Amino acid sequence: MAVNTGFPHTSERPNGGRIRRAAAAAAAVITAAGLLSACGYGSKSEDTKAGTPAPAGSSAAGAKLSADTVRIGYFANLTHGTPLVGLQEGILQKELGATGIKTQVFNAGPAEIEALNAGSIDIGWIGPSPAINGYTKSEGKSLKIISGSASGGVKLVVNPDKVTSLDDLKGKKIATPQLGNTQDVALLNYLAGKGYKVDAQSGAGDVSVVRSDNKVTPDAYKQGSIDGAWVPEPTASKLVTLGAKVLLNEKDVWPDKKFVITNIIVSQKFLTEHPDVVEAVLRGSVNTNAFIKANPDKAKADANEAIKKEAGNALEPAVLDPAWQDIDFLDDPLAATLQAEADHAVTAGLLKKPNLNGIYDLTLLNKVLAAQGHGPVADAGLGTK
Repeated sequence: MAVNTGFPHTSERPNGGRIRRAAAAAAAVITAAGLLSACGYGSKSEDTKAGTPAPAGSSAAGAKLSADTVRIGYFANLTHGTPLVGLQEGILQKELGATGIKTQVFNAGPAEIEALNAGSIDIGWIGPSPAINGYTKSEGKSLKIISGSASGGVKLVVNPDKVTSLDDLKGKKIATPQLGNTQDVALLNYLAGKGYKVDAQSGAGDVSVVRSDNKVTPDAYKQGSIDGAWVPEPTASKLVTLGAKVLLNEKDVWPDKKFVITNIIVSQKFLTEHPDVVEAVLRGSVNTNAFIKANPDKAKADANEAIKKEAGNALEPAVLDPAWQDIDFLDDPLAATLQAEADHAVTAGLLKKPNLNGIYDLTLLNKVLAAQGHGPVADAGLGTK
């Protein structure tokens, strides 16, 4: 299947000063033998922002780290609340001390993987499907998943005038963000479990699966060209403000109501050369997640302010509040659910069975957790041997 994974517009804003924009485009053909598509909310554009090193903070008791700068990628959406809040509050910078942060904001997972492979970023917050893609395509050589970040935040919302129950989906048009992305796989798997037959590639069948960019899905809903959507936040809550109803929260189809929606990945080269910097970032992530739990309203406002800076518009309370409430920020990567998501993609015919052995390296995360008196998190047998 062909998917646009190009590098769109970038901008550099050192210390909030001069803005420079450049554009480039690339295309990649992604086959079912190797790749799923991106997951995430927004257009296929990227922004690059240079941060300023802070005075030496708490990293390694103030010791200078082995890299002058760490380049961090993430999406400007709520399921990436950890970097949004951690950067906004200065928690990540505090842990990095004199090591500067350069951030690059993505709206498509394949572009973030390309940036990691090209050495444009070192560490990234990203969804499970592109993490699987990047690892399997490189035959296990490009990246490691080093932490979890978020769970949940995905819903099936429908037009209540056209769909009244989960048994009323036949003949309806349900949107997902992209062919083979995390939500697309989840919907295909769910429909198969309900006995509906759908061709994974075309989306045709008992239920029509319509691949629609999250930015245009609300307009498609208003125009009546779709009857519902299986989408991440804040798109789901945006549709609710347009009259849609939540028919299913994806949490309800997972054990313990938890499934990975955002991981932290690192290039293996950077992990090998700068483990102290990676550890500092993980310490900042763990501390940010603790801050979010202790200060949910402040964290929500931080995330919305960060989105406003990156996307130009803040989310309205009617969208922000329910969306934020549905996302769980956690350090556990929920490794068993990553394997399950990969298995669902295989069943749907979008992916050949991947070898995920070694995709996780949770050594530094568990070191950070132990230092704070927490128990270790598991890699479901998929860790570095």
